[in-house]
Amino acid sequence: MPSPDFSTLIAAARQARQYARADHSRYAVGAALETADGRLFTGANVECSSYGLSLCAERVALVKALSEGADRFTRLAVVTASEPPASPCGACRQMLWDYARDLEIVLAGSDGEGDPVVTSLRELFPRGFGCEDL
Repeated sequence: MPSPDFSTLIAAARQARQYARADHSRYAVGAALETADGRLFTGANVECSSYGLSLCAERVALVKALSEGADRFTRLAVVTASEPPASPCGACRQMLWDYARDLEIVLAGSDGEGDPVVTSLRELFPRGFGCEDL
């Protein structure tokens, strides 16, 4: 079930976190999204003074991947400074649901301490709303 080695994915998310623009919350997040063919797309959160316009790292990575033609996703790493590591927000879960329902997700701390938490989008969003519900 869970892929045994998330180290490359977590390292990419940690690297991406360094580019977070968290000028308001000071809560930097990095994400790395892996495609079925092994490509990685990273993202960092980008905040705006009008908070509703801010972008989470997970959505940045997803939009980068989609805009470059990727369409099959397998794994996502999310790195935060929280302990335990924070999971994707509701907006990210919804957007990921539309494009990657079978996504395996690993949540890790920014300092490399502690064990990563392995879960899935289906666990985090068990009754997701999709286009078939429209």
